[in-house]
Amino acid sequence: MSTYLLVHGAWHSGRAWDRVVPLLSSAGHRALAPSLTGYGDKAHLLGPEVGLDTHVDDVVGLLVEEDLTDVVLVGHSYAGLVISAVANRVPERIAHLVFLDAMVPLDGESAADVMPVTQHLIDQALKSESGWRVPPLPELPAPAGLFGITDPADIAWVRSMASDHPVRCLQQPVRLDNPAADRIARTHIHCVAGVPEGFARRPVPAVQPNGTPARVWELPTGHDSMVTMPDELTALLLRLAPASAVTTRSARD
Repeated sequence: MSTYLLVHGAWHSGRAWDRVVPLLSSAGHRALAPSLTGYGDKAHLLGPEVGLDTHVDDVVGLLVEEDLTDVVLVGHSYAGLVISAVANRVPERIAHLVFLDAMVPLDGESAADVMPVTQHLIDQALKSESGWRVPPLPELPAPAGLFGITDPADIAWVRSMASDHPVRCLQQPVRLDNPAADRIARTHIHCVAGVPEGFARRPVPAVQPNGTPARVWELPTGHDSMVTMPDELTALLLRLAPASAVTTRSARD
């Protein structure tokens, strides 16, 4: 059995993974999809003090509390920042990092550095009445839709879980100064349909930090692939089960 820890992006909650978790579980793995502070069952904790560091603490705390090791740590969108910082903090617990249509930072970078269009969201939040709330992105004409979702029922479902995003999450820099984290294998999954203007991603370097060739897979769907292509996404994630878990299952079978 492998452990998958699925980290949602901005404006979402752990419910975003509801179509993926059962598929991973039915394949014999453990799948956890917590809501970060300010979302889902923690929505009441949303406030201007919540930042990237808060969300990193959320994930590190779960890893330590549950004593999880050999984890496939998946970060969607904004959560690419989160999982990068988590790996820097507790690299010994992570077997694989998966950047699902995600921000991939360098040491000292914030969301605005990784994706400059984010600076507009920061500026708008700072000028707003609250001074810190970043509301969910608006629905766009197809094929962009809402986070790449165009089905009306799916859009309504995602809207039902949406919360504002604290601006501090987009401002805080990531610290990546632990050489041990460089040894963690990583995979990038790009969702290539309906990408809105201004949201171009950085090219993935040809060589991973651990010296192996980069692994980049594509899904022909929009940003929220866990909603629009859960079966195809799960099939890719299952290919990343740590070798030790695969060996154990083979021996047992």
